[in-house]
Amino acid sequence: MDFALNDEQQQIVAAIERLCEPFDADYWLKRDTEGGFPTEFHQALAKAGWLGIAMPQAYGGAGLGIFEAALMMHTIAASGAGLSGASAVHMNIFGLQPAVVFGTEAQKQRWLPPLIQGIDKSCFAVTEPDSGLNTLGLKTRAVRGVDQQGEHYLVTGQKLWISTAQVANRMLLLARTTPEDQCHGSEGLSLFYTDFDRSKIAAHEIAKMGRKAVDSNQLFIDGLRIPVEDRIGEEGQGFKYILHGMNPERILIGAEAIGLGRAALQRATQYARERVVFDRPIGQNQAIAHPLARNWMELEAAHLMVHKAATLYDAGLPCAAESNAAKFLGAEAGFRACENAVITHGGMGYAREYHVERYVRESWIPRLAPVSPQLIMCYIAEKVLGMPKSY
Repeated sequence: MDFALNDEQQQIVAAIERLCEPFDADYWLKRDTEGGFPTEFHQALAKAGWLGIAMPQAYGGAGLGIFEAALMMHTIAASGAGLSGASAVHMNIFGLQPAVVFGTEAQKQRWLPPLIQGIDKSCFAVTEPDSGLNTLGLKTRAVRGVDQQGEHYLVTGQKLWISTAQVANRMLLLARTTPEDQCHGSEGLSLFYTDFDRSKIAAHEIAKMGRKAVDSNQLFIDGLRIPVEDRIGEEGQGFKYILHGMNPERILIGAEAIGLGRAALQRATQYARERVVFDRPIGQNQAIAHPLARNWMELEAAHLMVHKAATLYDAGLPCAAESNAAKFLGAEAGFRACENAVITHGGMGYAREYHVERYVRESWIPRLAPVSPQLIMCYIAEKVLGMPKSY
């Protein structure tokens, strides 16, 4: 068992740190204040070839694993970019994994290179207002038909909490192709990767608490035409396909949350060393020092679970429990570090110029998405501990 990064992995971390240097805390403060997608950052990663870190080399990717992708996302968040920077490229890293595994050669040739090169920006359209985490309860319908242009689907419905829909030109969409009352098990949902046609999709941005640099939206889809060639795999099997992206996403979210927590911890410890009250640095007081020490230990422990889950995934071994645990532990450790960073700064923690108030707002994202901590605990209780299913 070796906990050390190999030379290639160390080089990845160093390269991402250098790339992030021009995008300092003031850059992300401005993005958080004004909003607007961080295009310069996205394009810098694309130009350096990092958007395809876990994509096959045959399509322009680096062909590396989720372990290396998690290192990259952790490093981005830890640089001070936080969840704003990580979320700007998050979809690129895991989102088209179902297409990599189940797509045809023609689809992969058509879809992957533009995404890797940063030409395409894609959003992930699954969640709906009335279904939440009950993915099998999706209502958005895709009805198959034929016209002069060929076989296609017409899609109507709503999607909620869809990130980057204001700037996306492509969309990974899960929609119902068979009525729910005619389905058995997980059948009836189909997966598409298609154009984001704004004449048929209204994207209404949601005003929210954190991560203003990356928009979140409610989508209203009315008569969106999707060619049959844009369906991934078999009709009705989309839920099974999308599961292939869920474990990597949980691993990446966990890594990002830990990186965010480390950015907050770095600022808190620096402030605690420099801030003098009653003729002594506040970090000399155990009431300040001990919570920071605990934050370090929690972040380190969560990072080990991320590494374990990513190692299992890349080896093709079962990793659902570990991936869920990595997301849960990373999110909780990151949140506590961000919360404590504000407390350490005292009143100045509430001031935007110290950045930690942004971090604590962003730290709620990995706690809530893409799956709630309660549902993760239900999964561990049932699948690992053998408890009766509670929902």
